[in-house]
Amino acid sequence: MIKIFNTLTKKKETFIPLNPPQVTMYICGPTVYNYIHIGNARSAVVFDTIRRYLQYRGYQVKYVSNFTDVDDKIIKAAREKEVTPKQLVTKYIAAYQTDMKALNVLPATLNPRATDNINDIIKFISDLIAKGYAYESAGDVYYRTRKFKHYGQLSGQNLADLEQGASQRTNVLDTSKKEDPMDFALWKQAPSNELSWASPWSNGRPGWHIECSVMATKYLGPTIDIHGGGEDLIFPHHENEIAQSEVHTGQQFVHYWLHNGFVTIGSDNEKMSKSLGNFITVHELLQQLDPQVLRFFMAATQYRRPIQYSEANLQDAHNNLQHLQTAAQNLNFRLQDHDFGDFDAAVQSKQEAIKENFISHMDDDFNVQNGLSDLYELMRLINQYSAQKQVNQQNIHNLLVQYTDILRIFGIEFATNPQLDQQIEALIQQRDTARAQKDFATSDALRSQLLQMGIILEDTPQGTRWHKK
Repeated sequence: MIKIFNTLTKKKETFIPLNPPQVTMYICGPTVYNYIHIGNARSAVVFDTIRRYLQYRGYQVKYVSNFTDVDDKIIKAAREKEVTPKQLVTKYIAAYQTDMKALNVLPATLNPRATDNINDIIKFISDLIAKGYAYESAGDVYYRTRKFKHYGQLSGQNLADLEQGASQRTNVLDTSKKEDPMDFALWKQAPSNELSWASPWSNGRPGWHIECSVMATKYLGPTIDIHGGGEDLIFPHHENEIAQSEVHTGQQFVHYWLHNGFVTIGSDNEKMSKSLGNFITVHELLQQLDPQVLRFFMAATQYRRPIQYSEANLQDAHNNLQHLQTAAQNLNFRLQDHDFGDFDAAVQSKQEAIKENFISHMDDDFNVQNGLSDLYELMRLINQYSAQKQVNQQNIHNLLVQYTDILRIFGIEFATNPQLDQQIEALIQQRDTARAQKDFATSDALRSQLLQMGIILEDTPQGTRWHKK
């Protein structure tokens, strides 16, 4: 039974979806004005891993992640680059999708855009005004924060603390338009030369918070099973989403709130962010790093914990991936045997025990670190069994299925190039022949050739095995 730590209640709860086996998930997507950095990518990888595990456990997941494609940052960046906002977001949505494909993040069921939902946003805001929870002021529309009695529950803040914070964040112009410093914008009047839409209040554009409330409820219904994002979104973004959505629908907005920890950098473990200027984009990093290494680096830590970006940690991920790949190759190598032995019940029993432990650990709030310990135990079992003089075909097949199923949860797939593999196998066969004929000069030359191709050879009693550097 899956247990999830719910940010709203501050405790682990048994996961009971509204309409099993269906699960609805809404994950806040990027504001597309630049390439994403690895802190942004961590959220995508975290919730993709959670989605994959839910599917592994038999659930059918409807996964919606939005694009914020209208925003002050987008308009500013477009002006600086001398392009239209539409041209800018088209470029960076395509870049985001390219990065996600490289990181083996499954495509969302839907990727709605804010600009495709303006009419729904206007209707939603109009309903909040009609219910007395929002008001128009000089072309802007604001939400009456104090009127929503549960405001602050998600972030665990009281009204006094929130009021002090609001007064520090609000400029003089905003204060003059607002009834209360704590109120937040639903619609902002736009300058005449900027991107805008007609509304009952002004030519303007929506506030950031209202976009997600509209798209989440429109595409997933009034109540969602899981809503996720980085922990920096808890306040004010997700707090405001709750206030807007629950007034509009009259129902609980989200049953389980999940938030991932930051990616930190440097000796001070500073949060990586664009505003601090200490970020590294996925786009530039993937030009020098195997995407699976970056994916594994981000997927190998329990989602609520921070992870530190460093060359050493990336190297650890690289080394662990190498070991995992070698085990997969060992299994594939032994599947080519023609003389198989009897079924080994002890191997099957160990395999089943590892699977039970893995599920138990992952059911505990997606504890990937303990889950990976089980994966490494399975890897060791595979290597030990593969090294035996005689193996059983069914044992090997069962191990391979379980191994690849778990690897896929972490987004790891050891894709092969058949033509390259055939070339490698042919060179290895030539080397084996040379060794048998005691032609060690040719044997060494072939080993060097393979090494230049990035191939490491291992001579074992069962034959020559290889893996990539």
